[in-house]
Amino acid sequence: MDKSYIAIIVLAVVFAFLWKKGYVAALARFSGETKQELLKCSWPSAEELKGSTIVVVVATLCIAVFTFFSDFLVQGGLKWLLKLTN
Repeated sequence: MDKSYIAIIVLAVVFAFLWKKGYVAALARFSGETKQELLKCSWPSAEELKGSTIVVVVATLCIAVFTFFSDFLVQGGLKWLLKLTN
């Protein structure tokens, strides 16, 4: 028997088990409820999304620059202190 046939049989048995236990129906119900909830959401327009993306990118760059210079200053200060102790 080919491995693909074994895989298909195993998947069929697992699906039958899940169907009998009611998990497939629960998943279908969950999926439908999720769809209904997502229809209630207000989604941003393309322009709002672009603006938010720009804000996030700029904030990330500011944090990166701040972290770089903070690290640079702390490293320089520690090197200076080590030179004083030697």
